[in-house]
Amino acid sequence: MKNKTVYIASDHAGFKLKSWLLKIFPKIADLGTKSDESVDYPDFAHKLTKEVLKNKKNMGILICGTGVGMSIVANRKKGIRAGLANNSKIARLIRKHNDANVLVLPGRFINTNEAKKSVQAFLYTKFESGRHKKRINKI
Repeated sequence: MKNKTVYIASDHAGFKLKSWLLKIFPKIADLGTKSDESVDYPDFAHKLTKEVLKNKKNMGILICGTGVGMSIVANRKKGIRAGLANNSKIARLIRKHNDANVLVLPGRFINTNEAKKSVQAFLYTKFESGRHKKRINKI
């Protein structure tokens, strides 16, 4: 994770998983929410994507109940490629094939072990480029 910052944010439905992940990955910067009190997920997706876009090497992790809401909001930002993953195989592929810079996790539909493996796969998998770069350029 040299020369980049990894950010994490969640809504209330993802708060518990986010808190657990921060214990495993203490160098990840927490952008909130700070409790399981109801909040609006777009606020946290906007906050995280703004930070990710400040440096091309930055990455982000968003968590909401299904992951769909955060994915929709994040992908509306030019330069963000957010991928929803409910397992580490998908997390690896969104980096390898899609050069995703934001991992979205479904807080209510993924267990902690798989979430940990997914974050590891996302953070440490490199983009393959080649034929995938051509496709990304068409976005």
